[in-house]
Amino acid sequence: MSSNTDDKIKKAFEQKDWNNIMSADSWQIFKIIGEFVEGFEKLSRIGPCVSIFGSARTKENHEYFQMADDIAYQLTQLGYGIITGGGPGIMEAGNKGAKRGGGKSVGLNIDLPFEQQANPHIDSDKLINFDYFFVRKVMFMKYSQGFVVLPGGFGTLDELFEAITLIQTKKIGKFPIVLVKKSYWSGLFDWIENTMLNEKNISPTDMELFKIVDTTEEAVKHINDFYSKYTLKPNF
Repeated sequence: MSSNTDDKIKKAFEQKDWNNIMSADSWQIFKIIGEFVEGFEKLSRIGPCVSIFGSARTKENHEYFQMADDIAYQLTQLGYGIITGGGPGIMEAGNKGAKRGGGKSVGLNIDLPFEQQANPHIDSDKLINFDYFFVRKVMFMKYSQGFVVLPGGFGTLDELFEAITLIQTKKIGKFPIVLVKKSYWSGLFDWIENTMLNEKNISPTDMELFKIVDTTEEAVKHINDFYSKYTLKPNF
């Protein structure tokens, strides 16, 4: 959709021109389809990948940044590509480690009001820019063979719990989800176990959909052990 069309939509809302607003909603479908088509075409050719998530605010000298870099590097040595959200922080660390390991380095960048810029460690032919979070999340779910989740904020939690929910409800095939750093995640998942599970809002087996670890080696081992038993394949 052109910026001229976007301006028309904005003007229609300002003027409460409901007929043009409804028409704009219909035409927006083509922009959404375009994002899906680009994502599917590029990512379907990449091969087995693991997505690394975490805060965009993590600095390069932080322990979590170094861990993400190391996990990405180790995974590339086992033949996996790395997918991140394409931005700074943990995302940059993941792409940096992939590049250092000579593996495929993919960035699914999102257009945000504070202008998130793609980090420089993404392969030039593997950067995809999205306007819609929901399209971007489909790409993570469909083309990741595993999630490695480092400390992050609301966006990280959103991606984590969507993956858990889709696996729980069998809308996608099961894949390994690893949360790194027990001191960060334990409080949240203690509450899930002691409150949600006790209230019977989840099943005991749901606690087996993820694993919390403390080291980079444990994270990589969990991914690799999973695929020693299961075939690598698209998630849905």
